[in-house]
Amino acid sequence: MEKPRCVVVILTFNSASIIRETVAQAKKVSPHVYVVDSHSSDETPAILAELGCTVVQRPFSNYSDQRNWAISQIEQDYQWQLHLDADEVLDDRAVAEIGALLSGQPAFDAYLIRRCDYFMGKRLRFSGVNPWHLRLFRSGVGRCEARLYDQHFISTAKAGRLRGFMHDKNAAKLTDWIASHNRWSDAEAKEKLGPASASASVLQPRLMGDARERTRFIKEIYYKLPTGLRSLGYFVYRYVFRLGFLDGKTGFYFAFFQALWFRMLVDAKMYEKRQQQQPQI
Repeated sequence: MEKPRCVVVILTFNSASIIRETVAQAKKVSPHVYVVDSHSSDETPAILAELGCTVVQRPFSNYSDQRNWAISQIEQDYQWQLHLDADEVLDDRAVAEIGALLSGQPAFDAYLIRRCDYFMGKRLRFSGVNPWHLRLFRSGVGRCEARLYDQHFISTAKAGRLRGFMHDKNAAKLTDWIASHNRWSDAEAKEKLGPASASASVLQPRLMGDARERTRFIKEIYYKLPTGLRSLGYFVYRYVFRLGFLDGKTGFYFAFFQALWFRMLVDAKMYEKRQQQQPQI
């Protein structure tokens, strides 16, 4: 018997406020939705059961561990897999494109899709980061890289591009955004102070690579700039050169918190860790 064409894999934790919308769009791609829930204490498991998803419970250690465990559970049973976070909602264009692609003979074994950023409940049309992510791939050719922060899926196959978006609705409240970015700043500081990896299991920075590799290359340059100056320069880039001011007050707040708060917070935590590692006289 031929394997089902595609499974959608979603990670959840206390995602009751958004998971219905995410699953509704995901089910337009495939009726097979496999969810790894990290013991949510809200109504997430009940909603997922109501929606007919396959739900397994697993404690959360880190993002790449959870993703790669999920891959190991499903890759023998499905030809393709699409990975989403609980708050990443596919738009209709992405749904139609993925459906058409999987109903025929795909030109590539892996595909990048762009994420559309939201902040304080508003879509950022100009100032958002809107990064590319590899989320759709043929089983056996994709894994999640082992990093503490900014993890990407990597693949042995050359990747094509999808034209639709996944709308990242994880920042409806500023308080939640600050809490999550405070945690991520710890991970980023630890990542940057650790040894650089040249392993093939980690996405490498390449100026002439795909959009993700170019971004990582630029990020390496960013961390070579003087502390303080780099976060200020990033604010100017997001708010002025990326036309963040056209997003109104929300655009200003996003540029401010993304550059002058989050990026400065990473720098401060790196400085603190270096000071703690110095011998006491």
